[in-house]
Amino acid sequence: MTLRREVFLDHVKERGTYGTAEEAERAARVVLALLGAHLVGDVRAQLAARLPEGFALILLNPLQSAEPLPPERFVRATAAWIEGATERTAAWDVSAVLSTVADAAGDDLLG
Repeated sequence: MTLRREVFLDHVKERGTYGTAEEAERAARVVLALLGAHLVGDVRAQLAARLPEGFALILLNPLQSAEPLPPERFVRATAAWIEGATERTAAWDVSAVLSTVADAAGDDLLG
């Protein structure tokens, strides 16, 4: 089931304790762009189908990573993409977005 955009952003905003929907959307866009670069094949397409259209398109962006990133490097890459972010705030952003994505994905896709 595809989440509505507002519901998705509300979950990210709540989990990240962001003050505004714009902050939640910024985090979602960056994390989904990086995640999309590391997912391939059917999993990427199936996950995109469960996200709101605008976020699905970000996930499906043709940006491809040359190598898989371990969690620490993923967080550092997120921090580099968000102006003024630190690794600590980027870890918070990643957690808020990926936990919301995991709920949208469901157990069948996470497995």
